[in-house]
Amino acid sequence: MKHAIITGIGHYVPENIVTNDDLAKVMDTNDEWIQERTGIKERRHLGKHSGITTSDLGTKAAEIAIKNAGLTAKDIDFILFATLSPDYYFPGCGVILQKNLGCDTIGALDVRNQCSGFIYALATANAYIKAGMYKNILVVGAENHSFGLDMTTRGRGVSVIFGDGAGAVVVSASDEPNRGILACNMHSEGQYAEELAVLFPGTKLGWSDVMLEEGNTLTPEQIYPYMNGNFVFKHAVTRFPESIKEAFESSGEKLEDLKLFIPHQANLRISQFVQKQMGLRDDQVYNNIQKYGNTTAASIPIALSEAYAEGRIQKGDLVCMTAFGSGFTWGSVLMRF
Repeated sequence: MKHAIITGIGHYVPENIVTNDDLAKVMDTNDEWIQERTGIKERRHLGKHSGITTSDLGTKAAEIAIKNAGLTAKDIDFILFATLSPDYYFPGCGVILQKNLGCDTIGALDVRNQCSGFIYALATANAYIKAGMYKNILVVGAENHSFGLDMTTRGRGVSVIFGDGAGAVVVSASDEPNRGILACNMHSEGQYAEELAVLFPGTKLGWSDVMLEEGNTLTPEQIYPYMNGNFVFKHAVTRFPESIKEAFESSGEKLEDLKLFIPHQANLRISQFVQKQMGLRDDQVYNNIQKYGNTTAASIPIALSEAYAEGRIQKGDLVCMTAFGSGFTWGSVLMRF
């Protein structure tokens, strides 16, 4: 049986840096308040009218990953694109990426699992590779959050957290021993779906014409991203360790052999809490939320790309990636790089 290894990595973030002090100019907040609660110092924003789409960001990251894999777009035989901020309500970003890259008429699948989207996509790529369906799968996580954030005091609890960016990996079939994805797990708990969500538009609350109806009672909390922050935090710090332990148990690997843990960059306080729970050293955990904020589906591939570029990961190292977020959904991928 073939196994799945990552052969190429890339990421791209917009040039425009938005600091906490910049946000303090448009909403009632300050650098100390944001850093204390999230650990974030700055993030990258395209802005509401940049003309740059999520698939544009994904394309830039994908081009780097494909080049680093020593391949061309013609070598890619399937696309998995994870995002919560697609270019269109439909179709998904995967087909736009296929067009942008100039791939053959390969399949393209969009994964709408928000914060855990990249983990779900990577686990899906692993299954396809093991089944022998594909040889080189492009997995992308990309987000353009800034086009739809409430950049006022009313929305500060969410808007100070999120940033824009994209990360990508090429997952290839290999016979090389002692490398590749060793274990994956995926979970969900839909009873908490509305604790972290954008509720409108959709078949529950309607379409855009609802805004024009007499007696419309839509609130900003339904139109903009809503998050029950404390509730999400409490669940995240429970599910993270569960998922990590499950991955190690199913693979037979030992936690003490872990070289690097790359958590979804949701909140630095969550990462620090989980690190303490798991007994991990500082050098075993990679965080870059300080620079980029929460880039949702893009956060893990961006962090993976940076960690690799910095020499924090070498061939043969044991790496664990775990995410938790909207849905609630969560999961892990454990691999020997």
